[in-house]
Parts: sequence; structure tokens; C-alpha cells
Amino acid sequence: MLIFDNWKKIIILLVSLFAIIFSMPNFISKDNLPGFLKSGEIRLGLDLQGGSYLLLKVDSDSLQTDRLNSVADELRIALRSAKPRIGYRNLSVVGANLNFSLIEEENIENIKEIILNIDNSLLVNDEEYSSINISFSEEKITEIRDYAILQSIEIIRRRVDEVGTNEPIIQRQGDDRILVQLPGLDDPERIKRLLGKTARMNFRMVNETASIDEALSGRVPPGSDLLFELDQRTGENTIPYIIYKRIGVSGDQLVDANPSMDQYNQPVVSLRFDSTGSRKFGDLTSKNVGKRFAIVLDGEVISAPVIREAITGGSGQISGNFTFESASDLAVLLRAGALPAPLKILEERTVGPDLGADSIRAGKIASLLAFAFVMIFMFASYGLFGLAADIALLINMVLIGAALSVLQATLTLPGIAGIVLTIGMAVDANVLIFERIREETTAGKTPIAAVDAGYKRALTTIVDANITTLIAAILLFQFGSGPVKGFAITLAIGIVTSMFSAVTLTRFFVTTWLRWKRPVQLLL
Repeated sequence: MLIFDNWKKIIILLVSLFAIIFSMPNFISKDNLPGFLKSGEIRLGLDLQGGSYLLLKVDSDSLQTDRLNSVADELRIALRSAKPRIGYRNLSVVGANLNFSLIEEENIENIKEIILNIDNSLLVNDEEYSSINISFSEEKITEIRDYAILQSIEIIRRRVDEVGTNEPIIQRQGDDRILVQLPGLDDPERIKRLLGKTARMNFRMVNETASIDEALSGRVPPGSDLLFELDQRTGENTIPYIIYKRIGVSGDQLVDANPSMDQYNQPVVSLRFDSTGSRKFGDLTSKNVGKRFAIVLDGEVISAPVIREAITGGSGQISGNFTFESASDLAVLLRAGALPAPLKILEERTVGPDLGADSIRAGKIASLLAFAFVMIFMFASYGLFGLAADIALLINMVLIGAALSVLQATLTLPGIAGIVLTIGMAVDANVLIFERIREETTAGKTPIAAVDAGYKRALTTIVDANITTLIAAILLFQFGSGPVKGFAITLAIGIVTSMFSAVTLTRFFVTTWLRWKRPVQLLL
């Protein structure tokens, strides 16, 4: 145990150098560091840096309704195309159910076969032909909900990243909720606007033959919608339009969107379609020259220009009384893609930077006091051996900082608590070893034999204790969220580094001193 081969000394030296080098970004200006260290600073969490906390609910019920509406469209076509034709009435989607009735009872079996051919995950309640009810199975509902959550997380991440928010935390909570933490965010309202939009955009023709007055009084022509143009500067609905429901080109076929300036130096959004979208957009504009078409986003008209000529190049512009920020936000929404379902903000918290600064200050004071008291206690209790443990503890703290920097882990206030706890745990192993060495010395062994026996016999206890704590930290990280994960990360890193500092580094210092001084008696 007291023999250190050269390769062991090299490992100790390399680990110590790693700790010093990769912790430097936290103490030295980035301008004075080499390129590979400039991004290695420890990231601060929401509670330390300030920012916004949002808890969102994904309305997967609306996605379920959309799927049923799609089934309803296919069912209409299938019923009309059946031989002989199947008569039905009152086909409509109400919540999570698709309802209709048959004119003739003998068509029930044919209907069931048609429905299952459309989607075999549908459940058909056909006890009475006068009232047929269709819904999704529980497995399908779970699949739809999971899809909505995972897709929403990806779209939220894209939108937040486009804005340039520093190191956001976006994760699922429960069955239908998403937690979004945005450290350092200085404009939470803008993020809320971005996340609050589903961003489903499409291009549809304007029904110019219908009467706006009749539509405003409630008589909207079949196959059309009454929509209003949104003023991008004031956020108010202004001009009413009657828009055909049929979609000419979908926003799903966009491949790029960027804010730019038009020839009149006004902000616009430049669009570029994929090959399919380019063809559809070209057909739409070439067949409707001189007519008006609407650009619709989430049920609101962005603009409704007149088609002057066919647009066949696969690109175009959206103008609509934009500010440059609103044009940029629209481009972000379109590039990131549409959310599969609307999001509802359930909880919102904003942490100011001053509160975060107070937390950092309190955490520093707690850490420094803990560090100082532990060092004094170790030196007072174990003399030179305690001093060796103190030096190892100092290197251990630097090693934790380096590990957090390299892993780009987010340091939270509970994370600081984990570091303070690690300070005590780091010397706990040394206390076990030194007390064991005392017992061996009291039993009459020589200093080298006592130290050797102390390390050998305490090692099993130390390893068992640290492994059980590491298991708890891993479980906290796996099943916890937010601040709990921050605590688990620093605790786990601290366990690993304290094993190195207590079992290897302190032992190296102690054995080096023993071989140099060769004392006749240990004063512990």
C-alpha cells in the first residue's frame, strides 16, 4: 500500500494539472485563455443567474381532435365511394369522439370494416345504427400524447435556440407538461409570445364573391372561414376576410425563413419552399393571377396580397406592417416548425439577477466557512497528517470546479449545498484512516506498519460508504428534476473526486513524508 510506482505518480500529477488548467476559466478572463478553455466556465442555473421558469401544458386533446377530423374527412370520401353508396347523416367530431348515424341498419358491418381500414386503432361503438361512436384506443391516445410531448420539446428547443438564450433547460414533467428554464433571460415576454404560438401557417385563397357583412352577422358561406388580419405592430385584429378552408400550400413545406428589408426599406419575411412546396406555390399563383390570397398563421391573416404574376422560383416574401423584431420572431417560428398542439402556461416565475447574486454570495460564504473550519479541525486533530488532508481537500475542490467546467454542468443553489456537503465527506475518509492508524500505533506497530495497516483496513469501509452514497446520487439524478438534479451532479462528482483525494492523494503525501523523515514514533 505504501509503494508508489512511477505510473501512479504520473497519474496523480496529470489529474492535478487537469484540475488546475480546466478550473482556470472560472477565475481568469477569457481574453487571456487559449481557445479550448474559453467555453469552459461553469454555467449558473436559474436560481443563481436569474431568468425565467415556465411550466407548460401540452394540449394533446386538440391533437386527438385533429386526428379525428382527418379520419372524418377520409370516412366521408369512403362512404360516398362505397358500392352501393352508404347513406349517413350528422357526421361530426365532438371532443374525443366522432359521431354519425346510418340511414339503413344493414350497412353497420360494412361501416365497421371501412373504419378499421382507415385506422385499425379506432374503437367503434355500433350498438345502435342510429348513433355510431368512434374513438381512439387507450394505446393510441398514449401514443398521440407522447408524440405531442416529444415533438413539442424539440420545437421549443429550436425556437429558444434561435433567439440565442444561454443554455436553456427543457424537459418533460409528468404525462403532459414541459418544464422550461431560461437562465439569464432578459425578455421573458418575447419568449412567452414565441412559445404561445402554434405557428401553423398556410396559404389559402380569399373568397372575394362572398359578402363580408353577411359573414360578420354570422352567415359564413360553407367551405369558408371568417378570419381577421392581425396588425403586427399593435397586435389587434383589423380587416376581416372570408377565406376558403382549402389549403393551397402548407407551412410544413417551408425549408427556410429569414427577416429582411424590401425595396421600400420595410421589414418583411423571406420564404423558401422545398420542391413540392415550390410546385404547389407556382400552381397556386399561376392559376389565380389577379386574385387575392391570404397568408394565415394560427387562424389569423398575416397579409392578403393580390397575385400580380406567377411565382415559380420557390421563394417569396411576407409583408404585413412588421417591426423588425416581429419579422424576426415570425421567421424564428417558421424555421423552427409548427407545434403539434397548443401550449398553455400553467406556472411562470421570474428570478431577478440581484436575487441570484445574493444566492451566490451566500453560497460562497457557506463554502468558505465550511472549508476553513474543516481545515482547522483536521490540522488540530491530526497535525501533519491533517495538513496533508487539507492540501488534498484544496486540490479536491479545484478538481470539482474543473469537472463541472468540462462537463458543462449547471451549478444551482442546491448544487452549492452538494459542494459544501462534499467538503465534509472528502475528509471523512481521512478521519477513518487516521483513527485506524492511531489504533495500530497504540497497539505498538512501527509508523510505516501502522500507516500501511490503517489504509488497508479502512479502505473497504470507505469504498462501501462512498458507493452507497453514489447510488443515492444517481437515483436522485435519474428521478429528480431541476434543483434536485443539480444537487445530485455535484454530490456525485464530489464522491468520485474525494475518493481520489482521500485514498490516493493524501496517502501519497503521507508516505512521501514517512520515507523522507522516517520517524520513530507517530504523533497523532
